[in-house]
Amino acid sequence: MATARLSLTPLQSCYCISGDEILLHVEACDAIRLASREQGFTERHRFVMDGRSDWTEVFEASQALSLFGDKRLIDISIPTGKPGRQGSEAILQIVAQQAQPNPDTVFLFQLPRLDRSTRASKWAKALESNSQWLDVPTIYKNQLPNWLQQRTQLNKQHLDEDALHWLSQQVEGNLLAAHQEIQKMALLYPEGTLTLNQVQAAVLNVARYNVFDLREAMLLGDAKRALTILHGLRGEGEALPLVLWAIGDEIRLLASLSALQQSGGNLQNALRAQRVFGPREQQLMRCLQRIAPHAWPAAVRHAHEVDQLIKGLSVPGCLDDPWEEAARLCLRIALAN
Repeated sequence: MATARLSLTPLQSCYCISGDEILLHVEACDAIRLASREQGFTERHRFVMDGRSDWTEVFEASQALSLFGDKRLIDISIPTGKPGRQGSEAILQIVAQQAQPNPDTVFLFQLPRLDRSTRASKWAKALESNSQWLDVPTIYKNQLPNWLQQRTQLNKQHLDEDALHWLSQQVEGNLLAAHQEIQKMALLYPEGTLTLNQVQAAVLNVARYNVFDLREAMLLGDAKRALTILHGLRGEGEALPLVLWAIGDEIRLLASLSALQQSGGNLQNALRAQRVFGPREQQLMRCLQRIAPHAWPAAVRHAHEVDQLIKGLSVPGCLDDPWEEAARLCLRIALAN
């Protein structure tokens, strides 16, 4: 697992997690947060930044004196991977402070997989040199069977050859969906070898609604259907973090594609790199044509606000119920034109 490469005891003063595999990215960040809490860093400040953000609050949080002497984790997410000029200077300033780090403060930077030019920028090179940087690996199609088997073995189970081949085809490279199915089988079956019939019985026992139908309705601008599916998922007890992953991941992808399109980049190459083909590719392209480029940064921020609500945090301007705010996020995309 990617988290095995992290040095967490004792904690380092600065971490950076970079990559596009959502499941592995979340697991790495969660491992750092857990280690932080266990080592007394009980105060956490979370910031979602982009190229226009003001970093003043970040410095205030990192330098403020705690009334109770609590240690703090400064959790900074830059979903676009583009901090802008002010953000670049702020990161360089934070990096410079690591020469004499504050033992009561740990920084965690969250980045997508950076392109070559961004990775070569001054701020990224400085951050890589002065933090524990973890590149979350991309699990390609030919690596997926081995990944699935390793994950299954963590639960002391083993997929036979037919089951492994079938499950690899079924999850289509979606690691979060694969993780969900593996955890489901751990609950349904005892330790030991799992057959094709057992795996199919677990995976094909699907609910009436699923998150992929929700994503499709949102992309196609079918607001009524999107709300029907979302309310159905809530009624069936679906986990809201999984629902947010499905719509939030799509919004982040569309935001990056829109930015690439505005800069004259090759969308087809980008879609291939993200393993997007067929009907989903057509849905994404139509959505890009329907929604103005300036709408995407706000949509990305909205998705992160829903994530904060799920974690029990209060977000100004948002509804208290994260499910209702997720509905507003879906409508934001479905109704935009």
